[in-house]
Amino acid sequence: MGSVKESVQIEAPAERVWAVVSEDFTNATKWTSGLERAEVLTAGPTGKGTRLRYTIHTPTGPQAMEVEHDVYDKPRVTSGRIVRGPVKGNWKYAYEERGGITTVTYSMDYEAAGFLMRPLMGIIDRQLPAEAKKTLLALKKYVESGRGPRPAAAPAVRLASVKTRPVTKAVPSKAKK
Repeated sequence: MGSVKESVQIEAPAERVWAVVSEDFTNATKWTSGLERAEVLTAGPTGKGTRLRYTIHTPTGPQAMEVEHDVYDKPRVTSGRIVRGPVKGNWKYAYEERGGITTVTYSMDYEAAGFLMRPLMGIIDRQLPAEAKKTLLALKKYVESGRGPRPAAAPAVRLASVKTRPVTKAVPSKAKK
């Protein structure tokens, strides 16, 4: 079994980086190395159970890989399983923000999905860490250049209008003797 773990610091809030990585799959090809296409396979908002199909470039040509989200804890962590493709395993994006700078860590544990992929695992073991690093650096450039979506702004809080009455100071009356 192989594994990869790479991190990058991005000058942007975690919510912004999250919006690019974990919500804007349509534009993932603009910053993900080796990604030809991303498709959402499930209906509804992204969350636990969301399935995606990525068409990736591999040493043997384009391959489809399907993943499913198991954890969707906005904006801290999203992780899941590779359920179909040339490799099987687990993946995770973790976000940690300090002072407007977000550290994004991508990790993945993987193994050959079938007997035919085993001879290629040496190539994959060399290729995946370099691709992960290249992808995170491209993500940094993409986000810091202002591209990609911004998280939805929180709705403005509207204070209710309150009518006030003038306050009069009570003056003690003089008691009659």
